[in-house]
Amino acid sequence: MASFPLLVALFFIAVSCFLSFRRRRSLPPGPFPLPIVGNMLQLGSNPHQTFAKLSKRYGPLMSIHLGSLYTVIVSSPEMAKEILHRHGQVFSGRTIAQAVEACGHDKISMGFLPVASEWRDMRKICKEQMFSNQSMEASQGLRRLKLLQLLDFVRKCSDEGRAVNIREAAFITTLNLMSATLFSLQATEFDSRATMEFKEIIEGVATIIGVPNFADYFPFLRPFDPQGVKRKADVFFGKLLAKIEGYLNERIEFRKANPNAPKKDDFLETVFDIIEANDYNLKTDHFTHLMLDLFVGGTDTNTTSIEWIMSELVMNPDKMKKLKAELKSVAGEKKIVEESEMGNLPYLLAVFKEVMRIHPPGPLLLPRRAESDQMVKGYMIPEGTQILINVWAIGRDPSIWKNPESFEPERFMDQKIDFKGQDYELLPFGAGRRVCPGMPLANRIIHMTVATLVHNFDWKLEDDSTAEADHAGELFGVAVRRAVQLRVIPMVKS
Repeated sequence: MASFPLLVALFFIAVSCFLSFRRRRSLPPGPFPLPIVGNMLQLGSNPHQTFAKLSKRYGPLMSIHLGSLYTVIVSSPEMAKEILHRHGQVFSGRTIAQAVEACGHDKISMGFLPVASEWRDMRKICKEQMFSNQSMEASQGLRRLKLLQLLDFVRKCSDEGRAVNIREAAFITTLNLMSATLFSLQATEFDSRATMEFKEIIEGVATIIGVPNFADYFPFLRPFDPQGVKRKADVFFGKLLAKIEGYLNERIEFRKANPNAPKKDDFLETVFDIIEANDYNLKTDHFTHLMLDLFVGGTDTNTTSIEWIMSELVMNPDKMKKLKAELKSVAGEKKIVEESEMGNLPYLLAVFKEVMRIHPPGPLLLPRRAESDQMVKGYMIPEGTQILINVWAIGRDPSIWKNPESFEPERFMDQKIDFKGQDYELLPFGAGRRVCPGMPLANRIIHMTVATLVHNFDWKLEDDSTAEADHAGELFGVAVRRAVQLRVIPMVKS
């Protein structure tokens, strides 16, 4: 009889092992993980490229272990639709990196809030007020002034025969376009050191978010913050939030002191009206953190996209010539193309889509998180799993795209595929509930900046001896940028 409890214990251990084995067998396939580190040593410097190669062996729904963080990689439009659309509610959660916990950002930012009442209110405000067509049209005059400043800067470089660092020029322009649209302010200037603080803060936030952090893969390290990521993030987030809060408080005081003054056509005015109306159960902090997300996310990704577009056009002079001809036919002798004319520029739109296909700014999108166990195409994705959508791999899949490595905007001239989250072959802004809310503004900023640069100048590389290698190099981060920044010499068109 003494052996009976032992037999019972052995039985339950056997059953547990059997169920565990069956569970493991039902998980998506993937490379064998090493003890402790999992598959981290396989990632290399460009994880999106590594995942694309591995998916050819293990399939479009592949599992890996990043330390103790179990992760599923999605690499096909069909699987992306399963995750983002069919099971969108289950996979609507977010994996929270330690850097995003700075200043409590993860608990109040729309990008990281759970899909519940607060999140729905903020999405509604973004869609119906901040990024509505009416709001975008009202603020286009502010953006036009910043494009004229870009034009003046490039013309000065042309007169002096010096190269333009496209990333630097795009960063300053995007930052100013964002600050004009949000606050009716100019954040920084070309060739000026006096206003670089704002630029440094934005870059600081974007950089610290993209730093590989061991505490994200080994949660027991979080309390110790061994790399100092959380401490640095608190500093950068705090400085940027203080600036945004200062702008909002100034507007509140101005409106109280001048109740009959004309309203400005910026987002800050919209935020003030929402706060004053008190129609939503939201605090002022919700809006300051939202504007932080817009500033950081918009500036970094828009800058990266503009640089890649100009890089592809410079490397493909025939495409540059075709775009110039289209801009000339629409804008004529005008220096700045109007935002209302975007619908008359199908080739510019095709160029934009093609670059979003080859060089999506966020190649793995923002990580999703499974809120509960979910079967997907016969595989079990457990609760808590991190989900990464490899849109970079989808955009270069030869089973979807003919000549996927070639820059061919013409492929979008005769097909209806769009970038707004309905076509899963092209998802630079994501899809479903978590699609990027700032897409309407990003679309205008990128299109109009590229149009201004291409329409007014001819361009040649400062050094073409390493052009091919420089163009091919990628630097992984929050946005995947050119490893070597693009430097080109502008020439006034003859």
